[in-house]
Amino acid sequence: MAQKKITVPKLISYKSKNKKIVMVTAYDATFSRLVDRANVDMVLVGDSLGMVIQGHDSTLPVTLDDVIYHSRAVSRGVERAHLCGDMPFMTYKVSPEQALQSAGRLMQEGRVESVKLEGGIEMADTIARLTAAGIPVVGHVGLLPQSVHAVGGFKMQGRNGIDRVRIIEDARAVAEAGAFCIILESMPLELARTITEEVDVPTIGIGAGPHCDGQVLVIYDMLGMNEDFTPRFLKLYGNLGQTIREAVDEYAGEVRRGEYPAREHSVSVDGSDQSSDNRIYSVSPDKTPVH
Repeated sequence: MAQKKITVPKLISYKSKNKKIVMVTAYDATFSRLVDRANVDMVLVGDSLGMVIQGHDSTLPVTLDDVIYHSRAVSRGVERAHLCGDMPFMTYKVSPEQALQSAGRLMQEGRVESVKLEGGIEMADTIARLTAAGIPVVGHVGLLPQSVHAVGGFKMQGRNGIDRVRIIEDARAVAEAGAFCIILESMPLELARTITEEVDVPTIGIGAGPHCDGQVLVIYDMLGMNEDFTPRFLKLYGNLGQTIREAVDEYAGEVRRGEYPAREHSVSVDGSDQSSDNRIYSVSPDKTPVH
């Protein structure tokens, strides 16, 4: 029996129920199908794809077309979780009208169910414009990766009193403008706790401690596929980087030694070494060829 779709009202209700929101990123149909079946609540097609997929050193080169492409792929694997798409750098800050057009494309072409954008007080009018048009918005305050050059790198925010007050005011403005939840990135746990207690919408933390209403991690990071990325906040839930390297090394060795493909992986003219169903490929229910 199919599980019910996670909707915006349901996510909002988690806060009053003290139910944690689980969010992970995904960038393709295969990963999104796996995480959806693992019962996460939200899947984010983040502009982090610029770093973990495209190999850039920041998220700034990511285009709206990039996010639309990956969102459309992810949407084919997500059935239960809520699908959110990131608004890339300079696709929403020129004007609320520009943001509306960009968000509209993400929803129509990328098939996302909400959009995420960075910024606080200065983005309140834009958030209000989007929500008035029926586009659900996820806010993002604290460390803003799209402002990496302005703040001098990927640094924790809110270490001094002035910054803490600013971030709290940003979170309040984003919530009051209509965002249905807010990402809190890279800030002291006490600050994240204060914001979580003061706003009416759920908060989702990354590098912001345990007191948020939910947590988000980049799937490649939490599975140990980005072996050079080891920030304090990250917990590894797998070591796929090593597993993949070992598997490919074993495959390469067998090919070079002439061990793969073996006879059981091959088909004779008379069919004597074929599988009993007389097919080279079978097809799984999701139409993926299976050897």
